Amino acid sequence: MGVLVVIPARYASTRYPGKPLAVLRGAKGTVKSLIRRSWDAACAVPGVERVVIATDDARICEAAKDFGAEVVMTSQDCANGTERCAEAAERLGGQYDIVVNLQGDAPLTPPWFIADLVQGLQNAPKADVATPVLRCDGRALNGFLDDRAEGRVGGTTVVFDAYQHALYFSKEVIPFTPIRYADNEPTPVFHHVGVYAYRPEALRAYADWPAGQLETLEGLEQLRFLEKGRRIICVEVEACGRQFWELNNPEDIDRIQAMMVDMEMD
Repeated sequence: MGVLVVIPARYASTRYPGKPLAVLRGAKGTVKSLIRRSWDAACAVPGVERVVIATDDARICEAAKDFGAEVVMTSQDCANGTERCAEAAERLGGQYDIVVNLQGDAPLTPPWFIADLVQGLQNAPKADVATPVLRCDGRALNGFLDDRAEGRVGGTTVVFDAYQHALYFSKEVIPFTPIRYADNEPTPVFHHVGVYAYRPEALRAYADWPAGQLETLEGLEQLRFLEKGRRIICVEVEACGRQFWELNNPEDIDRIQAMMVDMEMD
């Protein structure tokens, strides 16, 4: 019965405590919290039946209800956003055909990324999960390389096979690129956009599996699917002139706000 979008949000982030309540100033000076901007992004996606915020924190719950969001309270024991999505979907009855995880730290996610993602999973009946990937231009890749050189965790990259099936995800830049590219030059590196569309059976199964070694080392929840032999289809999306960045560290706020100014997003 349709598509459910879940925005998992927790207060106790290791790298950035209270991150969902961090404020971002738009191009015209409008100030909104990160969780509000993520909610707005989800509500702009066509064809979605329901959008909820899943959290275990009363502060996030109160802030979300203040701007009219539907909130599902989940356990503090959820280890990551996928586990939180699984619990929220079950609490809502588990009746949806596809559950989308729009992580609450990606306010610049264009609505067509999610629409393309849902379509991609519908077109791949043997896939358990779909996730969007974006080919890096030189500016994006150089930003990743600079972050790693300075000891920061930037975006996640992914490699996949000739059939778009994910082979590996990493917080390191993969594949290895020995040269620097011009800002607008396409590169062989793909940025993994932290959004997922799950088939309900795969999402339920995920919550019962223990974290594997690769997931633990990388800190990337989607690797649990690969370690269990489940298929993730990578859906290449087009930026269409939009810039994209997740909010991973406090210093990312200035970067994202600058992008919003460039794109005239308020």
